[in-house]
Amino acid sequence: MGDIELVGRSSSHFTRVARMFALELGVAHTFRPVLDLATLDPVAYAGNPALKIPVLVDAHGALFGTENICRALVRHAGSPPGAILRGEVPDRVVANAEELVLHALSTEVTLVMARLSGAGPLSPKLAPSLERSLDYLDAQLEATLAALPADRTVSFVEVALFCLVRHLPFRQVLDVAPWTRLTAFADRFGERASARATEYRFDAA
Repeated sequence: MGDIELVGRSSSHFTRVARMFALELGVAHTFRPVLDLATLDPVAYAGNPALKIPVLVDAHGALFGTENICRALVRHAGSPPGAILRGEVPDRVVANAEELVLHALSTEVTLVMARLSGAGPLSPKLAPSLERSLDYLDAQLEATLAALPADRTVSFVEVALFCLVRHLPFRQVLDVAPWTRLTAFADRFGERASARATEYRFDAA
């Protein structure tokens, strides 16, 4: 399949999901940070016309988006049975958790970008939507984990949830301390080698 390159930011939760998946699956890769998110040149984003990260680049070209990348990484790893992608568990509590985690990740990006750009007032639904998503994820955490296959090695919902919980305080969007189940989960998950190797930081030239 050739060499694999992940293009993104060490401060990006979507990038961290992809990087952790690669590490959990043992897929060899290099990481190339996008140093200037203000650039409008698609080349900096490995050709993504939407000017978004992460992007996976391999012998087949560029692949856009975290979920697509995780699926490709599973294929690169030989489709190990213990890797659980989004939509593979029929239990509705898992499906709802996957949906709300992705919603929360995207909502956080909106809030961070609005703050950085000095944008005017945003929809009054954004903050309550994020907080109530966390309420659900916190309340349903045990049921969500219990519905996942016991012999899993890695699951998309767990990696994405961990990256979300650690990113909210990193970007000073929310103090996650009130969601005690989620913070305890993140503390446990954060002991994994893939988590320790991808700590959030701001890339510098």
